[in-house]
Amino acid sequence: MKSATRLVSAITHYLHRDDTLSLSQLRRLGLIYSSYRFIVSLFSLLMVYITAHADNSLSLPSFLQQTALSLYVLLSLILLGLFYVVNQQMRRQLAFGLALDVIILSLLLYTAGAPDLQLTMLYMVVVAASFMLLHGSQALVITLLAIIFVIYQQFFYAIANSMNLANLGDALLMSASFLAVGGLSWSLSQRLVQLEKVAAKSAKEVERLHVINQEVITQMVNGVIVIDKQQIVLANLAAHQLLSISHNPSVSLPHVSPFDTKNAQNNHRNARLFNFQQQLNKQHAQLFKACLSVAAGQSRTFTYDLPAGTNASVLDKLRVQIIPLKDDSKLLILEDLRREQASAQQLKLASLGQLTASIAHEIRNPLAAISQASQLLMEEVTESEGDSHVMTHPANSDATGNHELYQMIFSQTKRVNRIIEDVLKLSRQQTANQQSIVLTEWMPIFLENYFQGHDVFLRLKTNPTISFDTHQLEQVLINLINNGLRYSSYAHPHAYVEIEIYCADNDVIIDILDSGTGVRLEDLPHLFNPFFTTDQAGTGLGLYLSQAFCEANQARLLYIPEHEKTCFRLIAPVVHSDKHTNNVENNASKGVF
Repeated sequence: MKSATRLVSAITHYLHRDDTLSLSQLRRLGLIYSSYRFIVSLFSLLMVYITAHADNSLSLPSFLQQTALSLYVLLSLILLGLFYVVNQQMRRQLAFGLALDVIILSLLLYTAGAPDLQLTMLYMVVVAASFMLLHGSQALVITLLAIIFVIYQQFFYAIANSMNLANLGDALLMSASFLAVGGLSWSLSQRLVQLEKVAAKSAKEVERLHVINQEVITQMVNGVIVIDKQQIVLANLAAHQLLSISHNPSVSLPHVSPFDTKNAQNNHRNARLFNFQQQLNKQHAQLFKACLSVAAGQSRTFTYDLPAGTNASVLDKLRVQIIPLKDDSKLLILEDLRREQASAQQLKLASLGQLTASIAHEIRNPLAAISQASQLLMEEVTESEGDSHVMTHPANSDATGNHELYQMIFSQTKRVNRIIEDVLKLSRQQTANQQSIVLTEWMPIFLENYFQGHDVFLRLKTNPTISFDTHQLEQVLINLINNGLRYSSYAHPHAYVEIEIYCADNDVIIDILDSGTGVRLEDLPHLFNPFFTTDQAGTGLGLYLSQAFCEANQARLLYIPEHEKTCFRLIAPVVHSDKHTNNVENNASKGVF
């Protein structure tokens, strides 16, 4: 007795641990089974009357059979409508319906007098459905209820009529088959549920990886474009910025169902990609046609010159790499050549640094001797001129002329020394030690340290952060601001310089403006060449070193001839930008350093 109790409790505990269908699957299968019940009940009722009519009313259906089938049709219709309308307590509704099926089928089995194949099949469907739709313990109760009704009605029929061992054996065999079908159905349902969970988990993992891939592609520095059947299906933020195509981020959607939200997001994404393709075909038709002309399965790499008026002031050239994908689609990778130019500039600076470091000592030794000798000669001439009031000699006039020559030699040695010092700056900073610089905090301190008392106006239209070597940035700005103050003083008695800082796409723009006469058109090709200068006191290395420092920090230094003022523009990649800086702009624009 105890072993039987333990067995029953173990079976019950095992059935309680079963996995059940999700609510969406349960509702869909429940609607299918409820519709099946109504169709079977209606078909059974019609077949009873059709069969009776075909036999010329010789065997009319009994009152119990008519009442059971009519009630079955009515209750099946009510359960179908209730399950369709009410989304709560779905398993209880299904359990009530399955119990009703067992009771009605038992009444029909009693009226038939003996088990037949049709009723057996209907019982099998009820048992299988109970193990698929309900918990294991509930399905076991439904199965035991069917077995009890089948065996009990056979005993009752034997008492009312006559004992038939064949019918009783068929009833016992049918009851055993209920248990077998129930066990197989339960095992199958558990496998299906596990497969559904694995599929759902895999779908979530795929969705998570898709989101990660989208985020990685969005944060990439290189532009990424995917073309499928001459239609753009993917374009990241860097592609918009490198090609100067406006990017509209996803707008916030109202609170709707997840399905509607997903459709709205897809529609917005498709509209954004369509707008990107229209602008690409309009502004960069040559690039788009070149990408489409590449045959399927072939790769190609070329350099694309940005047309004037797009992003040419910030970027110059892009490397375009076309990689074939499956299904005749193409992957386009747009690379900003500024990083490659910065690497080449680093190698150039390293080579130049080694060269200058090796010859600086050899040059400075004789230069120092010449400078010292010229100073001694000038002192000797000065002393001889001091003694001229004691005695007069014809050589005094010659000594005065020699003093001017000695002065010229000394000034030229100082100029050569400045040239050497400027060239040595390249060797002292062979590699850029880039740091994050918040310009709203760094620029006022820099101007106060180096240009206090000068008219230098700072205007900040954004709050950007750039990555730059602080020492090299100081050298660049000192050269540009000093040039602006000097050449502005040549044109106006009041010399001043304006500094404007703002963002363009993914770059920070620093404009150094002055009111000088600007650069002549014939001097533009040589502006950043070493030792080129229009100032007799200059060395011709200031702009060359400034451009070299900028390129070493993945930045660019340009002269903008289209600007109404003399404008040198420093362009650096932005690390972080906050456009809400009205207070900073208002305060900084009034600062005079």
